Amino acid sequence: MHESGDWLARRTFHHGDFSDIAALVRRKQERGLSISLCFPTLNEEATIAKEIVIIKSELQLRHPLVDEIVVIDSGSTDRTAEIAAEFGAKVYLAADILPGIDPYKGKGENLWKALYVLEGDIIVYVDADIKNIHPRFVYGLVGPLLADEEIRFVKAFYDRPIALDQKTVKPSGGGRVTELVTRPLFSSFYPELAQFIQPLSGEYAGFRECFDSIPFPIGYGVETSMLMDIYDKFGMEAMAQVDLDKRVHRNQTTVALGRMSFGIIQTFIAKLNASGKASMVGELYRTMIQFELEGGAYRRKESRIDIVERPPIIGLPEYLAKFPGRAV
Repeated sequence: MHESGDWLARRTFHHGDFSDIAALVRRKQERGLSISLCFPTLNEEATIAKEIVIIKSELQLRHPLVDEIVVIDSGSTDRTAEIAAEFGAKVYLAADILPGIDPYKGKGENLWKALYVLEGDIIVYVDADIKNIHPRFVYGLVGPLLADEEIRFVKAFYDRPIALDQKTVKPSGGGRVTELVTRPLFSSFYPELAQFIQPLSGEYAGFRECFDSIPFPIGYGVETSMLMDIYDKFGMEAMAQVDLDKRVHRNQTTVALGRMSFGIIQTFIAKLNASGKASMVGELYRTMIQFELEGGAYRRKESRIDIVERPPIIGLPEYLAKFPGRAV
């Protein structure tokens, strides 16, 4: 029996540990597994083509590691969907998947609906705004899953440069919401999960049963919620993390990060309440109140953030009809 205190040493890897892609392909074939890659998108025409081309050329054509590349789009107003299709990805509009269910908009909605269209035993989620995309963003994540049968879920971490303005970039400093919001919450209620270097990273992979058996908040809280649920269901020994070195993407404003933090806190409190770890006497206020300077005066801005959660998709008749082997 492992001591929980040594999890960080045993379950933290570097993508270089899995750079022998041919060996990963052999291991995948030996275990009879298939791998699906999903890009959730909303107005990512600047980066989606490069992401698809690099992954497809190296991890499909040169090495058959990834069996399908799928884009789930939230309804982009630019050419994201068209470009993705032109470069060989399967493209779905989230609202068109499971049309009998009222649609929502949000990253979590895309991730949840992707489970219905993806065919793989292992599912890899990668954000579509990565400017320095490299095959390591995929093989680094699936490597531990293929190498160790005890590992069922892998989370990415990396150094995140932050743009202070159009000309000034600090080599690190991203992940502000993690250090100011998520890690303090985990440290208070789920201290083992505080060992994840970047719990809010948008890159992770796992076996299908990790994802189809848990609920998905449609908004900002999906990554936080996912870690809590996988931990509760499978335990720390089934989870790992991989260093992908560096990730370059567009940085959000402090105001936008405030809204993200609000959604994460709301989701976290709701899950604590449902699990019995904490109880709420009354209903939470669902509106984020912020102030912005406009024309020399501070203007109050309110953002309504309702916590909507998709239930585990394994309970959906349409899903079980498509994947009858997943019935529980």
